[in-house]
Amino acid sequence: MIKYSCLSFSELSTKQLYEIMALRQEVFVVEQYCPYLDADGRDYDSYHVVGYQDDKLVTYTRLVPQGLSYDDYPSIGRVVSSPSVRGQGLGNELIEKSVAYCHELWGDKTIKISAQCYLLKWYEKLGFKPVGEEYLEDDIPHHAMVLKKL
Repeated sequence: MIKYSCLSFSELSTKQLYEIMALRQEVFVVEQYCPYLDADGRDYDSYHVVGYQDDKLVTYTRLVPQGLSYDDYPSIGRVVSSPSVRGQGLGNELIEKSVAYCHELWGDKTIKISAQCYLLKWYEKLGFKPVGEEYLEDDIPHHAMVLKKL
């Protein structure tokens, strides 16, 4: 069972911040061979959804307020699951929790994401719809997607 929390940057402990950065680097930089500047300055004003299993950070998303990544939308980014828990359906739960936290924080606003293209069908099953054209972000094909609250 995963225990989820949604924390502002100032609510994160030093240990939690270290765990978040380590997980993001493990997956996005090392596993996906994508050298990029992860510490992009958006963490300060964002909320952080952390999922712990047996005191180990295993899932994470960053909830970015409207105006920071997109002028007209809040967003969910840095969606990551530890390789140690993949294949257990935790990604679905992570996105559902993240969407709920977004609506709790910012009301019924449409949420926008930048999805890696290989995950489009998965996001579509979770209710997201592609918008615009495919583009490269850090040399990885991405597609913008939106989720409107019903």
